[in-house]
Amino acid sequence: MSEHIEVSRKGAVNIVRMNRMEKKNALTRAMYAAMADAIRTADVDDEVRVHLLLGGEGVFSAGNDLGDFMAIAMGGEHGNEVFEFMDAMIRARKPVVTGVDGIAVGIGTTIHFNCDLTIATARSSFTTPFLDLGLTPEFASSVVAPIMMGHQRAFALLALGEALSGEEAREAGLVWKIVEPGQLESEAMATAERLAQKPPEALAIARDLLMGDRDERMDLCMREARLFGERLRSDEARQAFQSFMNRKASKG
Repeated sequence: MSEHIEVSRKGAVNIVRMNRMEKKNALTRAMYAAMADAIRTADVDDEVRVHLLLGGEGVFSAGNDLGDFMAIAMGGEHGNEVFEFMDAMIRARKPVVTGVDGIAVGIGTTIHFNCDLTIATARSSFTTPFLDLGLTPEFASSVVAPIMMGHQRAFALLALGEALSGEEAREAGLVWKIVEPGQLESEAMATAERLAQKPPEALAIARDLLMGDRDERMDLCMREARLFGERLRSDEARQAFQSFMNRKASKG
């Protein structure tokens, strides 16, 4: 488990909160493992009806911890934690609601392609700088994003690295609703509680129809992951990570 993942319960809602604010909720392997465990444990609890995933004020997640990426690029072990998290998200039998305020980078953006309802603030920013790091899209985004928002907008997000504001993300279909920052968590909780009141069997069937084949989506994630893993060990990625670290060090 991770000290940076807080898990709590409010009624029938399983609340999973990323709390590594000093690192802008950059996700470590331990954090992925803790979130996967929190979702899977609650998913088999009959008293839980909905999962709610939150970040903090002004920060949802800066994406994967670049230190972990750097270690892999230099020959370190990849680990299965991120795949376990993806699997837990995709195969969840209960709805997943996310609340976003501020930055949502990399998997902090692509996670929303695999949840049911995302509520965000206007000051949110969704971006996927995969190609800038010599990497490729992940978490089923290479297929789900073009279906959801059209090829050109998906290409701008996933390949060009163009950021989407909260309102632009809503227009693109990545976000359901925009609220004021002070209302985000109460609105996300209210939405989760509304879902929790639905007949659970009917809700599960509706989600299956809307989500499609979970095995196919997870197979897509694994195909993307193989390419992503190859890119992590590429010269392009090593040079990109080193340049990023050098820039970071020069800024103190």
